[in-house]
Amino acid sequence: MLYHLFEWFKEQGYKVPGGALFSFITFRVLLAVLLSLIITSVYGKRLINFLRGRLVGETVRDLGLQGEQQKKGTPTMGGLIIILGILLPTLLLADLNKVYIRLMILSTIWLGIIGFIDDYLKLRAKRLSQQQGVAYKKGDKDGLAGWFKILGQVGLGLIVGLTLFFNDNVQTYREYTGDMRGLDTANVKQVAGRVFVKATEPITTIPFVKSHEFNYSKLLPKPLREYSWVLYVGVVIFIITAVSNGANITDGIDGLATGTSALIGVCLGIFAYASGNLRLADYLNIMYIPNLGELTIFIAAMVGACIGFLWYNAYPAQVFMGDTGSLTLGGIIAALAIMVRKELLIPIFCGVFLVELLSVMIQVSYFKYTKKKFGEGRRIFLMSPLHHHYQKLGYHESKIVTRFWIVTILLVVFSIVTLKIR
Repeated sequence: MLYHLFEWFKEQGYKVPGGALFSFITFRVLLAVLLSLIITSVYGKRLINFLRGRLVGETVRDLGLQGEQQKKGTPTMGGLIIILGILLPTLLLADLNKVYIRLMILSTIWLGIIGFIDDYLKLRAKRLSQQQGVAYKKGDKDGLAGWFKILGQVGLGLIVGLTLFFNDNVQTYREYTGDMRGLDTANVKQVAGRVFVKATEPITTIPFVKSHEFNYSKLLPKPLREYSWVLYVGVVIFIITAVSNGANITDGIDGLATGTSALIGVCLGIFAYASGNLRLADYLNIMYIPNLGELTIFIAAMVGACIGFLWYNAYPAQVFMGDTGSLTLGGIIAALAIMVRKELLIPIFCGVFLVELLSVMIQVSYFKYTKKKFGEGRRIFLMSPLHHHYQKLGYHESKIVTRFWIVTILLVVFSIVTLKIR
């Protein structure tokens, strides 16, 4: 809104001190980080006190983990402050006319509502059990049904996928080295003697390959390539569902999901800024995506919100984000990766989310298989997700979190390096 206000002043010929700064993305990025940090750190304490007053506390199962009983009663649903820290700076500082910004605002609210309803139903189940004098057990048919959460993620995937494929304001440009005669000049951009032509197919970035581009339609037989949008939307749905659930599973010990999401956000911010700037895209020899640079405002707000929330979520946590935060952050990261055309790099920079998710799938599958074959379920890990396995081995959770952050930093740096590794 501030961005549009200063743009209006500019159009009307009014000279406002400092108003010209708002035309620079880098200035608004820094302002978004600062504003989101202030919102989450200053108002985070107030939210914690409010949630504690409303008895919005976490119920802890006895899993035999060190320090787990100390977490009992810690306020949850803290993801609300993350969502607020993302949305307010974005609404104030970003160009709301850009389709990417609108999609991310929708994604944040959409998944935030799903996570909030899930957390609220769990809280209500807890209160009802207390009123009835029945011992409450976390997971006893409380919260949203799993299929409903999946349905919500699929719905968001449909919206994001269809918009990115069919919306005229979503454009990608690839380098063109052929004969320029016959090209529509409206679909051509030139910089430093190189030619970029607007792509008409669903393309993405593929790492370690010289051409650095992958066309989804080539996965289909030629007669079916006119239906490549079906394949693309299916891929988007799968990615949003997988990453969102991966982040949700990762949120099991203090600060793990929050810090990891912030680091991944920095990676995606670099990708968005590079691809949204024609000269940087030319220098790095990557596809150019007009208007994508505006996404860095949203990403900066997300990173700032995560860091600010980490002040209260680091060990020993004063508040948990709950599904309100973890589902939202995972979905945001997935949608951003798709928009910057780096979805094929997700297994790398979201490596921690992937390993955590796989550890649960492997553990459950192996347990069911051995129970069916031997009559007794067996386990590969001492406990899943993976961070609980290390807790069972005797590692303190702060050490586990720090090492997972270090791994994420390495994966993020490697992902950024792939811009030039061909």
